[in-house]
Amino acid sequence: MSNEKITKVNVTINGKTVEVPSNYTILEAAKVAGVDIPRLCFLKGINANSACRLCVVEIEKMRGLKNSCTVTVADGMVVRTNTEKVKKAVKRNLELLAGNHKFECWKCPREHNCEFLRLLRKFNIPNVIGEHPETFSRKDTITNITDAMVIDSSKCVLCGRCISACEKLAGTGVLNFNFRGSHTYVAPALNHNLDDAGCIYCGKCIQACPVGAIREKDDIDQAKELVENEDFYTVVCIAPAVRAALGEEFGYKIGTNVEGKIYAALDKLGFDDITDVNFGADVTIMEEATEFMQRFTKYLNGEKVVLPMFTSCSPGWIRYIETYYPQYLENLSSCKSPQQMHGALVKHYYADKIGVDKNKIKVISVMPCIAKKYEAKREEMEVDGIRDVDLVLTTRELARWIKREEIPFTELNDLKPTSPLAKYTGAGAIFGATGGVMEAALRTVRDTLEKQDYKDVDIKAVRGVDKDIKEAKLNVAGHEVYVAVVHGAANFPEMFRRIEEGKKQYAFVEFMGCTGGCINGGGQPIVPSYIADDVNVKDLRAKVLYNVDKKCELRKSHENPAVKEVYKEFLKEPCGKLSHKLLHTHYHQKDKYSK
Repeated sequence: MSNEKITKVNVTINGKTVEVPSNYTILEAAKVAGVDIPRLCFLKGINANSACRLCVVEIEKMRGLKNSCTVTVADGMVVRTNTEKVKKAVKRNLELLAGNHKFECWKCPREHNCEFLRLLRKFNIPNVIGEHPETFSRKDTITNITDAMVIDSSKCVLCGRCISACEKLAGTGVLNFNFRGSHTYVAPALNHNLDDAGCIYCGKCIQACPVGAIREKDDIDQAKELVENEDFYTVVCIAPAVRAALGEEFGYKIGTNVEGKIYAALDKLGFDDITDVNFGADVTIMEEATEFMQRFTKYLNGEKVVLPMFTSCSPGWIRYIETYYPQYLENLSSCKSPQQMHGALVKHYYADKIGVDKNKIKVISVMPCIAKKYEAKREEMEVDGIRDVDLVLTTRELARWIKREEIPFTELNDLKPTSPLAKYTGAGAIFGATGGVMEAALRTVRDTLEKQDYKDVDIKAVRGVDKDIKEAKLNVAGHEVYVAVVHGAANFPEMFRRIEEGKKQYAFVEFMGCTGGCINGGGQPIVPSYIADDVNVKDLRAKVLYNVDKKCELRKSHENPAVKEVYKEFLKEPCGKLSHKLLHTHYHQKDKYSK
């Protein structure tokens, strides 16, 4: 880390002088001056490799054009972004990029927020290179398709943002440039299949991509077919984080709760029944809190037991531990995720209540997560040959489906579903934010072990998106307990290091594959880099869920009357024989590049 003292310097950009910190780049200083410099490869805190050459500027007393994303300001520096030389360079570079880009914007999931298309429109760029028969030299198309993700090199602009995001946010380094020159493409080594290349499907690469070169596998048509098939009874469920973000796709401010309108839109789409994964989250807490209490009690009694117990609702985290730290698999809670528990209960409990053959029920979940598509297809996620969840759509896919059907989302009247499997507590809602699973579980653990009804349910020590790892020492039933919350897969190795170091005897640790938790999942609305620079998206979305929690009449999972009814009528007890059959599972070591 540099010891150079940061001072204030004066910089003049297009005739306007501003005072900025001496460690600012010209790009950052231009933003202070209100000057918009085009950029494509730059992603704040993630990528600044000057690959696109679109952010070039002229600097007085310097030869040639300089990249504003990497050149640091100096006192008295005079910069121009609007000279003819700069304009010609930017337009020429955009023409070259366009010449290698496959344009099918009408079907591209990024059409409405494509950063490349925005620049092509802004600078009015004709595709003279790509369409000219003598200069046409589009590279070969390389694809990599799985049940969760698609890489399509025909859209790639080789900016490198996905590669940096994979390394710095996921910590896996699965993606990289393959070959050189006109044959360069981004993929795992030699385009090895993503599914066994160590990818955890966190989707950070998708969020980083400025175009549609990396995207989720689109399952909208399949969902539409299920809904329209009269032989099936379709049950839809939405994850906690979806209500905190879907509105962004329809012009709402970041951090707007559109739960009621989502329910109304799902009704318009034709689903037979509307439920909510928040209910499944409440059931998950009943199972997971009980599992933790069983382990913790054995530990206090001196019995041999595996601690700390690892909790999560992140299938990306599961893929991570299976691939990179399989020696800790016994620490995992055996509970399925709320999505899978919810689907299993719909088919094996709810079906009888509504008088529908469980074999005719199709469960479609709407998730903030790419990895949920993979999770639903795992071989472990079925009971007696019946899949827990049949199809997963991302938040973005639901938005595209609503738009395709021309449903006026902003004009819809809020709807409240009547299904008991749509009833939830505040604890179920906060699952979508980092620390939420831990806090929800501890609310039930504390009440149960101490046989008290605590009114102060907020456990703020495990909240927040700023720290990568949050630790707390809590008193549970008269015992000091260390807990930890880690979000963002790149931070997992440090958490494992702390566990192995043994300075603190952790009892309970929450892992989330995405920074911020599910509210920043890989399937959530993508915020363009030039907006995300100045907005704490994770914090704004997380506040939605904590506000939902705060306003709920019931804020502990074990208080949910619909959950109580499930146990009374069907499951009998948490972690019982039937619960273990339907709601629990086990995971196994995965090998990279095994095929």
